[in-house]
Amino acid sequence: MKRYAVVITELTRLKGAASKRSTFVRSLVREVTGLAPYEKRIIELIRNSQEKRARKLAKKKLGSFQRGKAKCEDMTRVIAEARRAGH
Repeated sequence: MKRYAVVITELTRLKGAASKRSTFVRSLVREVTGLAPYEKRIIELIRNSQEKRARKLAKKKLGSFQRGKAKCEDMTRVIAEARRAGH
């Protein structure tokens, strides 16, 4: 009796990665809408060198430590961009 060969499918590395279009749309929305009030507060805390409290606030608002940490890094990048732009 002959058996069928089992073919294992290739795993994709693209799962969860944002496409160019969605990245563009998100950046456009961010440009139009601006920052949320909690994001402004996180920026103020980071500027006043209260990184730990900023992470705590982000964790409370976003639900997990990793998301909060990523948001704080994002807000740090926003501050750096504003500094480079001369605002």
